[in-house]
Amino acid sequence: MSKESTQDQDYAGIDFRTNGFERGEYDNCTFNNCTLASVSLTGSTFIECRFVNCDLSMAILQDASFRDVTFRNCKILGARFDECSKFLLAFRFESCIINFSSFYRLKLKGTSFKDCKLQEAEFIETDLTNAKFDDCDLLGARFENTLLEGADLRTAYNYSMDPERNHLTKAKFSLSGVVGLLDKYKIKIE
Repeated sequence: MSKESTQDQDYAGIDFRTNGFERGEYDNCTFNNCTLASVSLTGSTFIECRFVNCDLSMAILQDASFRDVTFRNCKILGARFDECSKFLLAFRFESCIINFSSFYRLKLKGTSFKDCKLQEAEFIETDLTNAKFDDCDLLGARFENTLLEGADLRTAYNYSMDPERNHLTKAKFSLSGVVGLLDKYKIKIE
């Protein structure tokens, strides 16, 4: 199913697995307590939308566009954000579980992750310039050839990244977080 454009709509408590999801453009819409787990969002465009208390685990994001979209208190396990449309891609995450998700090769300059679990998330070759990881759990997250210039990880925790394989110019770390930069060297700070 495909529709043209929907504006200023609120979707509450809908299980799109059983009700079906209409592909189209959603502008300034709110999805509250909706289930989109394993649902295809292929080719849909979300502009200035909000997803609140939604389950988007394993949603199919092929060519989906997210432009200034907020995810709050959402469960987004195993999401392939790297398959989204890269054009004007911009989102922010607040109190979300985004474990096992991929942000491979995306340009996420200035993206805000606040109070999120990003365990085992993939940030390989991702541009996270000036991104902010505020009180985020990055246990097992993969950073390789990642651009973290000016990124703020002062309150992030459980991360490990090789400073020789990532670009960390002007990135901000707390003293306790520096341990995650020293893992490769097997240096312990007590």
